[in-house]
Amino acid sequence: MRIAYAGSPAAAVAPLRALNASDHEVALVITQPDRPRGRRGSPVPTPVAEAARELGLPVLRPATINAPEVVAALEEARVDALVVVAFGQILREGILSRWPCVNVHFSLLPAYRGAAPVERALMDGVDATGVTIMLMDAGLDTGPMLTTARIRVTDDDTGGEVTERLSDLGARLLVDALAGLETGALTAESQPEEGVSLAPKIGPDDRVVRRDRPARAVVRHIQALAPHIGATAVIDGQPFKLWAARAGGQEGRETLSAVDGRLLLRCADGAVEILELQPPGKGRMRAPDFLRGWRGGLDWEEPGA
Repeated sequence: MRIAYAGSPAAAVAPLRALNASDHEVALVITQPDRPRGRRGSPVPTPVAEAARELGLPVLRPATINAPEVVAALEEARVDALVVVAFGQILREGILSRWPCVNVHFSLLPAYRGAAPVERALMDGVDATGVTIMLMDAGLDTGPMLTTARIRVTDDDTGGEVTERLSDLGARLLVDALAGLETGALTAESQPEEGVSLAPKIGPDDRVVRRDRPARAVVRHIQALAPHIGATAVIDGQPFKLWAARAGGQEGRETLSAVDGRLLLRCADGAVEILELQPPGKGRMRAPDFLRGWRGGLDWEEPGA
């Protein structure tokens, strides 16, 4: 099958590589435009653009995937289907009605439809998630499903680790799903009406750690947003990011305490040990290193205070 591939972040690289190494032909790669990064603000290509360059594949970087020039490029490339993996934009009718659009979605649909399925699932404390290969329609991740696969997850898993596992799993499923779609051996089935949930993009309020929740929920929150987004907290009047934590340990006398070189946060039903954090203007550091060098206080500011 001759394929156009639309994706942007690192999670979309493994499926692209798998397609390029398969019997399918990747005729065109579509990705987001280069964005300013770093202190100098120099434009940096997306991970998918970098992978496409390495593989020698033609790349299109439109401001919007629904632009007339994208439709023209797809027609000129004579593709049989468009594969979409975490591209970051919604496809409109002008593309959806012309080509089969196959999506790799990182949840077991109909659960966690939306932009942040992995993070939302981990924050909710699920013990399993997965990948769905689906045909896209005009709705938000509502199209019929071609195939699914499941993985187990734990409180120790980070959002980044689970996303990487799902990316690799989705890459294998995608290759087989396209082959089945081409031969007619695989037919799409409507999503179940029960079990629908949404996973909207993570906003600033979603990142804030709230210690009035159970310790395990606080840990899941921090782990779900690592290592790419970062949970947030205000300590000694300054904004911090929290990158790793685990439940357990003796609670300190204060809300946030240094106890035997450990940084402990008192929560609703026990303590959370903060393992890795990032002070403002600094890099990430392990809690013992932070405590050795920190000259400020450990006053924890409650959200909304």
